[in-house]
Amino acid sequence: MIKRHLQIPIGHRVVEYNGVFYFGGLISRDLTRDMKGQTQDICDRLDELMAEVGASKSSLLTAMIYISDFSQKDGMNQAWLNWIKADDLPTRATIGVADLGENVLVEIVISAAKV
Repeated sequence: MIKRHLQIPIGHRVVEYNGVFYFGGLISRDLTRDMKGQTQDICDRLDELMAEVGASKSSLLTAMIYISDFSQKDGMNQAWLNWIKADDLPTRATIGVADLGENVLVEIVISAAKV
């Protein structure tokens, strides 16, 4: 059975199916920050959302990270690695995009197993 969590105007933040949570893309709440700062903020939001539905960093399966400026990728990687332990790292792709919206430098999409 499919369960939908946390409805927003254009969809749901999280959809659950067969023991896996699929999280919609998240951007930072503070778009004045650099890519590292935006990534830190997104990771904090992911912690909140995962706790709300019953997932955790240790249950992450995949991550797709969209960035608009590869010159700031090192900062994004620093924030990512500060947030999650090496043993819990999911599969990951970092994808360069031309535009994520005004002042949006990074967007993160994850999936996680239900714990």
